[in-house]
Amino acid sequence: MNIEQAGTYKLGNHTVKRMGYGAMQLAGPGVFGPPRDPETARAVLREAIERGVDHIDTSDFYGPHVTNHLIREALHPYPDDPTLVTKIGAKRGEDGSWNPAFAAHELRAAVHDNLRHLGLEALDVVNLRAMFSPHHPAEGSLAEPLSVLADLQREGLVRHIGLSNVTPTQVADARAMVDIVCVQNFYNLAHREDDALIERLAADGIAYVPFFPLGGFNPLQSGILDNVAERRGATPMQIALAWLLQRSPNILLIPGTSSPEHLRDNLASATITLDATDIAELDGIASPSRAAGE
Repeated sequence: MNIEQAGTYKLGNHTVKRMGYGAMQLAGPGVFGPPRDPETARAVLREAIERGVDHIDTSDFYGPHVTNHLIREALHPYPDDPTLVTKIGAKRGEDGSWNPAFAAHELRAAVHDNLRHLGLEALDVVNLRAMFSPHHPAEGSLAEPLSVLADLQREGLVRHIGLSNVTPTQVADARAMVDIVCVQNFYNLAHREDDALIERLAADGIAYVPFFPLGGFNPLQSGILDNVAERRGATPMQIALAWLLQRSPNILLIPGTSSPEHLRDNLASATITLDATDIAELDGIASPSRAAGE
């Protein structure tokens, strides 16, 4: 497979392949605690790099600390200068809960934790994850945490700033304060609330990185998806990823898995080209909230 077929896009001062890898699933169940098989987790990371992946998404609150430790163990010293993207703004409770961590001292500590656990002197991209609602975007000011990130950027610890779990208003406000290189939000075939935002970002050369591109904890299920997959001789999940790659040139994918076999399946999506009939059928898959908003 050749993931370069999906093309490249700029992410900060790097140009990365549009098919990347998300490390979240390398942690234990519920993204909490260690994996059942750490060696397989490290093998997945090494294979991703061997197959050309140069964009890895992670965070020190995955585990917590688990995925960053695995990345360092498997890949450090990092070959071919991969772009490592992390995120801050949340922390894990002892019960595995996802909690806000927006205070200045928490944000600074998170950046230093990511640097230490990844074995880096500077972080390529740090996404500020909004936590006004932990599970979906909600309005609220990001001015104070962004000012902390801007200070860390001036200190040379953070090269570029991105956003995660944010509303269009928050994106616009943030761009008035600092240079934003990417937005990472929940988006896939069935959840398309960010369609207009994607178009605006594309016009300005800003990357959009959908998390849960395959549905996350509730995998995508659709008869339409199954039919297109059967016609194309692919899996439904490969078709869902291929649709995202053709949706807009500024979309960067970071599908995650802890399985070498699933990694290969995901990366093979970069070689699938959907025709107009496929796209028209797949565009019919959308959540009721999107349909109601049109």
